[in-house]
Amino acid sequence: MKWSRAIHHVETLAQACTETMGSSIYSLRVTGLWAAGDLLEPPQDRDWVRVALTVDQPAADVPWFGVPRGSQHWANAVRLTKNPVTPWWRSVHAPVWNHRIVRPVLVWDSAGGIREEVLEALRDGRIEELRPPAPGDDEYRERVRAELAVSLAALRASTEAYDRRRWSPGKLEPVADELWRASDGYLDVLAAQP
Repeated sequence: MKWSRAIHHVETLAQACTETMGSSIYSLRVTGLWAAGDLLEPPQDRDWVRVALTVDQPAADVPWFGVPRGSQHWANAVRLTKNPVTPWWRSVHAPVWNHRIVRPVLVWDSAGGIREEVLEALRDGRIEELRPPAPGDDEYRERVRAELAVSLAALRASTEAYDRRRWSPGKLEPVADELWRASDGYLDVLAAQP
């Protein structure tokens, strides 16, 4: 997709965040939309774009690569699942950045709305000037350590849930998918340790 189309998808998602903010229909409360990943690289055609979405859930409930409860309903409602935008879900109660989300830029939040200057900088390829400084080595190590602890707890909980459901009647895919995401997230953070 063209760069301008990619930015259009981000802008559309920011508008959808605004529209769903006060609705009681959704159990998930999205609090922030961050430009991340390839959106922070020089403008060029992309197959998809990455964003980080913060939600008002405890950090322990949103492990790395995890999908918070209610996110599928919300994503379907805002047509996120129909567009080439892939979210990394994050808790608003922990830093949004980690080893993969490097120096993200806030596009929208529930307190301030859409940051037009960020969208304009993305369109023009000037996003670098809005990015925060990189964390220091100690801050990075502490962040990875905290992320690893959350991921390990999620992996243990998902393994226990899978074990309980393994021989029970009903579909195993939802529990197996959650176990896979927890495993994948844990291994990804483990590999990022300095």
